[in-house]
Amino acid sequence: MATEPRFHALLASIEATASGLESAGYIPNRQTATAVFLAHHLRKPILVEGPAGVGKTELAKSAAAWLGLPLVRMQCYEGLDESKALYEWKYGKQLLYTQILKDRLGAALEKLHGFGDLFFSERFLEPRPLLRALREPEGAVLLIDEVDKSDQEFEAFLLEILADYQVTVPEIGTVRAAVPPLVVLTSNSTRDLGDALKRRCLHLHIGLPDAKLEGRILAARVPDIDAGLRRQVVRCVQELRTVDLRKLPSVSETIDWARTLVLLHARELDSELVRSTLNVLLKFESDIEAAEPRLGDLLRAARREADIRPAAQ
Repeated sequence: MATEPRFHALLASIEATASGLESAGYIPNRQTATAVFLAHHLRKPILVEGPAGVGKTELAKSAAAWLGLPLVRMQCYEGLDESKALYEWKYGKQLLYTQILKDRLGAALEKLHGFGDLFFSERFLEPRPLLRALREPEGAVLLIDEVDKSDQEFEAFLLEILADYQVTVPEIGTVRAAVPPLVVLTSNSTRDLGDALKRRCLHLHIGLPDAKLEGRILAARVPDIDAGLRRQVVRCVQELRTVDLRKLPSVSETIDWARTLVLLHARELDSELVRSTLNVLLKFESDIEAAEPRLGDLLRAARREADIRPAAQ
């Protein structure tokens, strides 16, 4: 097994890891950069938990882009099994090949060595995400997305792969990763994951960012937004998260709202603009109704943040 893949030098320190992720458009805090650094050097997966829309999936995408590695993504769901995650056989191709051989060679082939070894071989193997990630010769970033949506049986199946970066295909043998993939598992905590899985992983919780970090994220992801408007957007969203809402706006909604305001050529926030675009931030009508009475306070806070006087009414 290779001990120093080509991208090893990029992860020389936590600071280098943070800078590298930032160069790919992902603005990490210290804990996130540390987790990625340790995941590579300790060869341990990262289990990333937190609410939807805070950048869990984006972390894996950005790491792959920065390291120059293929991103192999496996979306989890209830009923996901080994055949969909690891490999399956190309049964249609096997049947067709069987018929061709029988027509051409008849009983002679069966007498020599049968069909089993021929048909359960590499040419008929269809690799799925887990096997593809293990077989990448220079490594990969393996994203196991929303692992909490899978069944406990599938969670148990992952343990061998995450412990040793290898898996056994009965008809072929054991497949070991030449370069262990950088593995990122994400969870929205819809169910509690087992202790065995958690023990094999580094734990990382990504929560809603503070104003400073969210401002940096917006500057990176929406570079064409005016700086004053960016400060207003961040303060407005930060204040909105103090309201008792069914779903607080996440970073992804903040980015969408900022892009919406740029598309509308906005220079600053006003009550009509916020009211007409509030559905970009809030996904439930009850939340919109709860937020509307607070719009005046939100705008005053946003304008103070950007040091802009309210326009004369």
